[in-house]
Amino acid sequence: MGMAALTAFEFANEALGEEMYRLTVMSEKGGTIRSSLGIRIETEPLGDYPDTLMVVGELVPKPASAALLAYIHNAAIQSRRVAGVCTGAFLLAEAGLLDGRAATTHWAHARTLRERYPAIAVDEDRIFVHDGNIWTSAGMSAAIDLTLVMIEDDHGAELSRLIARKMVVYHRRPGGQSQFSALLELEPRSDRVRRALIYAKENLRNPLTVEELAEAASLSPRQFSRLFRDETGQSPAKAVERLRLEAAKAMLEDGRHPMDIVARDTGFADRDRMRRAFLRFFGQPPQTLRRSLQLIEGGGTEEFAACSQIDRSDHDVGSTRQKRLSATIGSAKLQS
Repeated sequence: MGMAALTAFEFANEALGEEMYRLTVMSEKGGTIRSSLGIRIETEPLGDYPDTLMVVGELVPKPASAALLAYIHNAAIQSRRVAGVCTGAFLLAEAGLLDGRAATTHWAHARTLRERYPAIAVDEDRIFVHDGNIWTSAGMSAAIDLTLVMIEDDHGAELSRLIARKMVVYHRRPGGQSQFSALLELEPRSDRVRRALIYAKENLRNPLTVEELAEAASLSPRQFSRLFRDETGQSPAKAVERLRLEAAKAMLEDGRHPMDIVARDTGFADRDRMRRAFLRFFGQPPQTLRRSLQLIEGGGTEEFAACSQIDRSDHDVGSTRQKRLSATIGSAKLQS
């Protein structure tokens, strides 16, 4: 999936009617490489620095050669922007590009990245991070979010929005959006805390005070609060807000419910309180999220082939109007 994000740039070329992005796949020595899915990919050897360098790592991060790390390090000076997709962040870190910066990677590798490179401010809960001219993403669909932001920076929100519709993805999830869902993150060990969470999910209209949840868990409020924090790492109030937000988001995705009904049925006292919670957690108000969903579902009616190819033979590679993009492979295998 590391290469999937490049499709957004190809769609941009087609929408603009010219090759504004010239896509090149590079590896250290060039030639044919095999992805983790067994797909053979033809690559060019490391050469001139592109406008944008996107570094893709392996499924399991492994050491890279000194030559590759030097190339990535120099790209921070020679290229306009450098991005690490998923475990590509490890290569950027090893090249010294993330010291003193904020960064992210796939949540499964975030602890390793933090322990191995303590000078990095790792934020595993973000889908992508932009710090200076260095970008990192959580991988998979998050890399598409990152590329949509790059395209918006280059050519404006209208083009980025059009491409999101073509790809049937959100335009655009903010970088601060969480990688996790509430119930995936809340994994209590005890049946008592689990019962309280199920009760909360089924009774979101209620105030869901600590006392109410403690009663569902057959504990005193003090015992329940201590046990809940020990098992989930957060307070009952914060967990309840996450459950309310996920339920409200699901109702917005359904598209049939007025905002007042969404706020009422998910336990927010009013629309304003729900709006503040959305801004705090998703980085955007519920109205904006609903509009994004409507744009996706209402998408264009014209045919648009996801596998469309662009004839690059007629383009001047040296054109100053053209942005050269390269995806650099971290080592022998490309993360698919």
